[in-house]
Amino acid sequence: MMTGEFAGSEMKDMTYEQLIDWVKPTEGAFRVVTGNFVTTEEGTGIVHIAPTFGADDQKVARENDIPALMVKLKDGLMSPLVDRKGRMVPVENMDPSFVERYVNLDTYSPFAGRYVKNEYSDQDAGDDDTLDIDIAVSLKQAGKVFRIEKHIHNYPHCWRTDKPVLYYPLDSWFIRTTALRDRMIELNNTINWKPQSTGTGRFGKWLENLVDWNLSRSRYWGTPLPIWVTEDNTEEKCIGSVAEFKEEIDKAIEAGLMKENPLAGFKDGDNSAENYEQFDLHRPFVDEIILVSDSGKPMKREMDLIDVWFDSGAMPYAQYHYPFDKEVNFGKVFPADFIAEGVDQTRGWFFTLHAIATMISDSVSFKNIISNGLVLDKNGNKMSKRLGNAVDPFDTIEKYGSDPLRWYMLTNAQPWDNLKFDITGVDEVKRKFFSTLYNTYSFFALYANIDGFTFKEEEVPLDERQEIDRWIISLLNTLVEEVNNCFDDYDITRAARAIQNFVTEDLSNWYVRLNRKRYWGGEYNKDKIAAYQTLYTCLETVCRLAAPVTPFYMDRLFIDLNSVTEKFDENSVHLTDFPSWNDDHIDKELEKRMDIAQKVSSMILGLRRKVSIKVRQPLSRIMIPVTNGKFRERFEAVKDLIMSEVNVKDVEYIDDTSGILVKKIKPNFKMLGPRYGKMMKQISAAIGSLEQSSIIQFEINGRCSLNIEGEEIKLTLDDVEIISEDIPGWLVANEGTLTVALDVTVTDELKQEGIAREFVNRIQNLRKESGFDVTDKIHVSIENLEEIAGAVKKHSGYISSQTLADHIELSSFEETKDVSWVDIDNIPVGIRIRKS
Repeated sequence: MMTGEFAGSEMKDMTYEQLIDWVKPTEGAFRVVTGNFVTTEEGTGIVHIAPTFGADDQKVARENDIPALMVKLKDGLMSPLVDRKGRMVPVENMDPSFVERYVNLDTYSPFAGRYVKNEYSDQDAGDDDTLDIDIAVSLKQAGKVFRIEKHIHNYPHCWRTDKPVLYYPLDSWFIRTTALRDRMIELNNTINWKPQSTGTGRFGKWLENLVDWNLSRSRYWGTPLPIWVTEDNTEEKCIGSVAEFKEEIDKAIEAGLMKENPLAGFKDGDNSAENYEQFDLHRPFVDEIILVSDSGKPMKREMDLIDVWFDSGAMPYAQYHYPFDKEVNFGKVFPADFIAEGVDQTRGWFFTLHAIATMISDSVSFKNIISNGLVLDKNGNKMSKRLGNAVDPFDTIEKYGSDPLRWYMLTNAQPWDNLKFDITGVDEVKRKFFSTLYNTYSFFALYANIDGFTFKEEEVPLDERQEIDRWIISLLNTLVEEVNNCFDDYDITRAARAIQNFVTEDLSNWYVRLNRKRYWGGEYNKDKIAAYQTLYTCLETVCRLAAPVTPFYMDRLFIDLNSVTEKFDENSVHLTDFPSWNDDHIDKELEKRMDIAQKVSSMILGLRRKVSIKVRQPLSRIMIPVTNGKFRERFEAVKDLIMSEVNVKDVEYIDDTSGILVKKIKPNFKMLGPRYGKMMKQISAAIGSLEQSSIIQFEINGRCSLNIEGEEIKLTLDDVEIISEDIPGWLVANEGTLTVALDVTVTDELKQEGIAREFVNRIQNLRKESGFDVTDKIHVSIENLEEIAGAVKKHSGYISSQTLADHIELSSFEETKDVSWVDIDNIPVGIRIRKS
């Protein structure tokens, strides 16, 4: 029955009747106090507190002088009403005088000795016979309950026994870390955290809300607290070394508290294991040592151990036996350059390392840190044997190799991000990166062995090599600089991705493919030597760059390369110096020109695929809109390379595209949205209404201004996407500011040239299938068919030069022995090849 409404502040200091009168507390109990940890979301906002079984409860009780409900045991110690076995303290275990004065035996006896959680009993009483239910029933019988109901909620359980955890107030030893909170925050700001958000956020917030470090633990195994105290707790000693311990035991012997000194043979300054193993400094042996206080009282060791996280945090000091081993220059090995551990160590190892280093050395313990994320399954779920989604690392290494696994994990996600592990990704990495690198090396080794290249010739000066050699060397030095900077910043993922992109896109898919003819046959001249030296330098440098991430694969590759050239005295890539870059070898203008060549070639090849026109089929021309003179200059410098790569005859530059290409423009919401938010609807409409001439000017100038409701909106090309539509007989592609149009009309003359290129491809394949050496000359006979005869006759010289054929003839093939049948433009054609 409600008699009125009250604010919490109005009820402060009201007293109320004790509900369960088992034990009478001391003065000051059963009074209403206020606390900010209580809410009104569930219930009335007024709750009972138990200072002996809850941190919040204990805090508010201390602040308001509320006594805890304690009982006095026979040994004189005070205990909570629940003992260490999880039972209501048995009456026979209490001090008789305390029982007589404070305990109501009539109401308490039926509950005395009972387990508060049935899981602690040797005989499970079942869910219907639990202590909490019996207490509720007794309160109901006494008429002290308004309503009884059951709440389902999470409760902490022991991870070893799966039993519910009970909380007790315990006397503990603390390190006053709060005294150094500000200094710890200051030093933390000097650490290079990866990611930075962990250092400033998770770890930084932990330091800002730091409490004193609870050092002691009630355990048996571990590092004992080296603290001895008198029985009355008035005197204490903390032992700082074995030598000091030996001296204190000698004092105890003189006082008659010890008969002998187990450390009598210990020699101060002898840091050998044998010297320190004379006495076991762990329990139970150390507990048997009695020391003497300065006033002559016996002192026993505090029974608690030191928090094991203190051991982990003391690692930098303990590994060098600091401060006792004087031979080690501790300043050379401390602080650590780098550590790595899971993000869950924020309050564990990360903190203890930092706290101890701050207290002892006024220094950070580590300069750089990678806070590792978790490895999840491909769907983002935690891996578990029970769920059947766990991946066996040993099976994976056995099947794919440790280096592909490592490379996949480091390139797929930053180490500090959670990784969605998909085994198909390991296979993809193995194919795309490792196979590509191996094939590039195999190509080099094949022709280098044929020509006897061992890098013994004088190195061809860079300015005397072809432009494409200078380009790949420039790109290689740019890569070395980027990888060095990434590794210096502990950004392994970006470094590995850069190496992978260089190998797959620049070295293999561009440099080697465009230079194959320089390695095939021909004279062993200066240009060929330059090609070998360039490719070798790239392979050897990639080995050294990637070795920290793929130690086994790169070591094998390095050894195979160096065993022939003997450029390095070291017999392992891991013993060589890490590569450094040469600024003089970096030509950014050349890199920009070649970037245009790669992008335009990729766009044209994409257009070919769109209409299924093979690259071996020549096409007549492309159109390139020119937005500025610098672009035309750069394109002209790489025009021949592009034309050869995409098999197109000519290029037309167009300055005014308004009558040829139809432009479309749309906003880049990812760029504009964060800046303009609610105005995006009007901005989007204004961008969409731009006329062709305005779009072209936008492309040329690189900027555009809009007036939206009286506000000037300044746009750059990054803020929009401009595309060109196809025109009759042409296909159009766009990438960023680049646009290219391809004439897809195939004339009869172009078709004949395409047929000749198809024959080159088929004959080369037949050479391989026949096991011919790459230097073998051949005689070629081709079936005389009307559809292909004209192309063969017209382009026989080209076919011969590309296939090392000294003679090509058209034949009727009356005898079909040794004839192979191939498909040329959907026509079956017979071909016979023989060694000349």
